[in-house]
Amino acid sequence: MIHIYHGDGKGKTTAACGLALRAAGHGMKVLFAQFFKDGSSGEIAAMAALPNIETRHPGLHLGRWGMLTDSERIRVCRCYRDYLAGIISDAESCDLIVLDEVISACNYGCFDRRELLDFLRTQGGRREIVLTGRSPAPEILEMADYVTEMQKERHPFDRGVTARKGIEY
Repeated sequence: MIHIYHGDGKGKTTAACGLALRAAGHGMKVLFAQFFKDGSSGEIAAMAALPNIETRHPGLHLGRWGMLTDSERIRVCRCYRDYLAGIISDAESCDLIVLDEVISACNYGCFDRRELLDFLRTQGGRREIVLTGRSPAPEILEMADYVTEMQKERHPFDRGVTARKGIEY
């Protein structure tokens, strides 16, 4: 089944982590793959310590998309195409696959959307797949069995408070 956690609110990755921990607690093999993140967050460190959760992040992290140069964006897209291909090729060995911020990567054109859609069509009925990010395309939403929107009502960032270690990352 396909799960989507999306929206402008806090908690998309946290919800995906909760599901990954639940699955691992029942002996399922989990692949937790992040896009646009460097793997240094507290939840990744905790999950990486568990024997049946594999965490991955792309080898290239250059910062926020809006701050990248055109040449950096080309490098990121090349990296993410290979990264997604590796995840897809390893899918058969997993019970749960989390693609954290894959919706953003898809929206920025980092890879061909059809590749993600084909993956969801072929694997969504065979294992649990979680996608997170903002503004999923309608065709991705239509494929999902679970859709949860996190909506921000208030956030300290709006008052200039930067992300805090252990709370936001």
